Amino acid sequence: MAGEGEVFDIELEEDIMERNKELAEENRRLLDAHGVTGIDVMGAVGSGKTSLIGALADRLKGKHRMAMIAGDVTTTIDAERVRGHGIKSVQVNTGRECHLDANLIRKALKQLDLNSIDVLFIENVGNLICPSEFMLGAHKRVVMVSVTEGEYMVVKHPFIFLASDVAIINKVDLAEAMGVNPDKLVRDAKEINPKLKVVKTSMKTAEGVGDVVKALGL
Repeated sequence: MAGEGEVFDIELEEDIMERNKELAEENRRLLDAHGVTGIDVMGAVGSGKTSLIGALADRLKGKHRMAMIAGDVTTTIDAERVRGHGIKSVQVNTGRECHLDANLIRKALKQLDLNSIDVLFIENVGNLICPSEFMLGAHKRVVMVSVTEGEYMVVKHPFIFLASDVAIINKVDLAEAMGVNPDKLVRDAKEINPKLKVVKTSMKTAEGVGDVVKALGL
């Protein structure tokens, strides 16, 4: 039986999650009103999220007008990297928080001219746990893992795969050196969430980038 303090913590958490859900729905309505497709890109530090967004920006130039909201604890490194691909990027620093939330995205959206973009990439904070619970209002959620994170990375983080539409197994060019079978990671992801679209990629060689474009419907 929960103690008095525990009940308070549970109620507070429920209030926070409900408010986040409401704000996420507001964000979605705002994006819809301007014809913008939002894509939430999640994954651990070093999985390849920024490289993926850069590769998609290069691939989709001339077809879509793009922008990015870059989430990070303290730095602006990822935002600056993506600007090098010619798309506008807004930096959101979360301080000690391990994820973006709908309120932070709402504030970031005010810094963008939504009439001038078609696709908005949201690079979440590098983490495979916290982001899965906090919806942002995006239309698609992508989770990215790399073979360098080991053969159990998928099965150890089932909730983020359940909360995603597309899963990307990255750095397959290093699979043999790491002794990791990418096909097993694909199977693990599909067992957790049979509805997932799973793509194997290498950002170093650009392998699979076209398949990611198709999986996202871009």
